[in-house]
Amino acid sequence: MATFAEPWPLATLASRIGETVGPSEPVLVSQARIDAFAEATEDRQWIHVDPDRAKDSAFGGTIAHGFLTLSLLSHFMDELVVVSGTEMAINYGLDRVRFAAPVPAGSSLRATVTILNVQPKENGVMMWASMTITADVADRPSCIAETVTLYRPIEGETS
Repeated sequence: MATFAEPWPLATLASRIGETVGPSEPVLVSQARIDAFAEATEDRQWIHVDPDRAKDSAFGGTIAHGFLTLSLLSHFMDELVVVSGTEMAINYGLDRVRFAAPVPAGSSLRATVTILNVQPKENGVMMWASMTITADVADRPSCIAETVTLYRPIEGETS
């Protein structure tokens, strides 16, 4: 798998179906990041924010919220899939999400993206992709999600 440095033209996005790109650059999931996410979402469960209590848990320390891992999808997508000829990429949603392994505080995450489907729409091009996020300390993915993105072409250009 290789990360592609060159943008993909919107008009040829469908030719990328089945292609996997990545891995991304690592993103550190520090305790400070976990704590900030807990404050932003008001999810202060001890397994995320209490290192002393969490060290005696089955995880041996604090772990990131699943939704914190999920929130990094946009970052990873922006890094790995750059589509030229677009005015914007709209996060259209998710079709399926699974949190398969914990993300321990202090670990780094990397992602890969596999293009599943591409369809022209009246207002752009819709792309379905499978994203796999894995922590550097894990032997299996932490999060697997099917994303849906709508790419809007630059006005006057055809998709």
